[in-house]
Amino acid sequence: MNQDIDKTKQKARLALIMKTSRLRLWFYDPTTRHFCYLSEAGDYEREYNPADFALFFHRDDLDKMRRIIFSICEGKMDTAKVNVRSRAEKESDCRHYEISFSVMSRGDDGLPTSLMAIQHDVTEEYQRQQKINLLLARYHTIFNSSLLDMLYYDKNGVLTDLNERACKSFNVKSREQVLDGSFLLKNNPFYSQIPLNEMTNTLTGSIIDFRDFGLPEYRLDEFGLEGKMYYESTINTIRNHQGELEGVYMSGRDISEMVNSYHRQQESLKQLQKGTDSIKQYIANIDYALSVSGVQLVNYYPHSYTFELINRETRKKLRMSQLRCIRLATMRFRRTVNSVLNRMDHLTTHGIVQAIEIEIRDKKGRQIWLLFNMVPMLDAKGHVERYFGTYRDITDMVETEQRLAVETKKAQETELLKQSFLTNMSYEIRTPLNNIIGYAGLFTGEHDESDEPFFMEQIKQSTGELLLVVNDILYISRLEANMEEYQKEQIDFAAAFEGYCRNGLSTINPEVQAVIVQPYNSLVVDIDGNHVAMIIQRLCNLACMLTTRGSITASYEYHRGELTIRLEDTGMGFAAEVIPHIFEHFTRRVGGGLIGSGLDLPIVQLLAKQMGGSIEIQSDYGKGTSAWVSIPCTASVIERKREN
Repeated sequence: MNQDIDKTKQKARLALIMKTSRLRLWFYDPTTRHFCYLSEAGDYEREYNPADFALFFHRDDLDKMRRIIFSICEGKMDTAKVNVRSRAEKESDCRHYEISFSVMSRGDDGLPTSLMAIQHDVTEEYQRQQKINLLLARYHTIFNSSLLDMLYYDKNGVLTDLNERACKSFNVKSREQVLDGSFLLKNNPFYSQIPLNEMTNTLTGSIIDFRDFGLPEYRLDEFGLEGKMYYESTINTIRNHQGELEGVYMSGRDISEMVNSYHRQQESLKQLQKGTDSIKQYIANIDYALSVSGVQLVNYYPHSYTFELINRETRKKLRMSQLRCIRLATMRFRRTVNSVLNRMDHLTTHGIVQAIEIEIRDKKGRQIWLLFNMVPMLDAKGHVERYFGTYRDITDMVETEQRLAVETKKAQETELLKQSFLTNMSYEIRTPLNNIIGYAGLFTGEHDESDEPFFMEQIKQSTGELLLVVNDILYISRLEANMEEYQKEQIDFAAAFEGYCRNGLSTINPEVQAVIVQPYNSLVVDIDGNHVAMIIQRLCNLACMLTTRGSITASYEYHRGELTIRLEDTGMGFAAEVIPHIFEHFTRRVGGGLIGSGLDLPIVQLLAKQMGGSIEIQSDYGKGTSAWVSIPCTASVIERKREN
């Protein structure tokens, strides 16, 4: 009887622990492979076969749990822990559990005969950690994207973080330079006079002469800081519930240019005031400044809904209704104009600054942009009587900003191309280099002496490929940097053309017929013969690589100040998806092989372009390729062959 009472108490105690701790117990029988949950009352709830038990958990996590159970049953481990999710239609509805496995009993062979699992619901902890991770991500985003300098010192006064803006302000080349744990708050000239524990939330302004901080611990020589700096900053201390310092955030900006500009303005104002004899002269000077900057005056009368433009030179006034003002703006700005007028009609006491694109065009045919700056004018009772302001033409500035945005995008695209080029380049260099190292290594190991000539031949071949790639890389880098010089000279292109072609066709397959068409007895043109020869030879060499049957035909024609060279082959050609990328660095054909050395066509395109010409390529996959190169030049002698 007492034993039954004790068991009842133990079950009640176990049920209370399971309920308050959000725990569930279940057991696994390796023999039957059945699972059994313990109910909240401490009794066995029911048995589940593997298929029914799998319905409780996420499919991916169930596999992890099964692997752990099998490992424990095989005696590979005694305990284990895993995080799993419940099965749900939506990811947000999943419950998260931490399950701890242990052996409950073993058989005579030492292998487990029963496993116990403690299933702990950690959904709230998981969601709380997710929120913390989100907050940390937002913190880092705000910290690094701030328009102010941001620095963070820990409770010991050690600099542990700063953003890119701060690096620029203090000439820090890299964040690692000052985040090595040696840069202390007391060594920062701007805050060295404030003890760490006495810091409070405050706004500070400092004037620092770096010549007064020449000691090594300030490390100013390392950053190249000199002269004076005017700095405005905010100190924010972080303390725990006990009031103990946890860290210090500092945000600020270098206002040296602003202060110096202000000083210059003050000095200019003094000089202006010294040369001004009266208020009338002062107004004249202001009017002159407005005239130089192209600023005009404007009024808006909200009570009559009238917009008034004033020409300062002629003093003429142009009055417009609201509807006319709205129609004067381009379509995309009409809603903006309507919003600005509505704000003034409601007598806002705030100033209004707005740039508007109007339908009128300037002498260059550009859509004109006007920048309006309006302020409320109050009557004696403090009510808004009208809005007075200025407007000026900012078309040039808007055009400059738009061009800057385009150039920035082009620069980013160029940077991506360079990175891709470097990646491909390193791969193409490593391939022959690895061959050289591999065959050279065979000499040091056991080998047959009869294989040595083969090793040497492979090393020689890979060395030649490596040298070809390196030379092409150096040459195309020179072309892209516009370092190649071009010199025109009078040459008889008819006499030189066949020699250029023969040099390029020296590696032609014996089964391929070389056809060189010579339509002129003499054609004397002013052209850079060396670079034209390089274009022809590279195109011929590339045709030899791609053509194993049929023919390769080279011809040329001069027409109206332009020499056109044509090369046709019956080789394998290029697939349609390759053609758009054919002039990119290290482009590969269908099957993975490079097009020539990988840089032949980019070099030919750059040579033709820098000589003022162009190149076009047409290809039919499996049938052949045609290439046209046009170079501008002037012919002094033209003697065409007579047709028979």
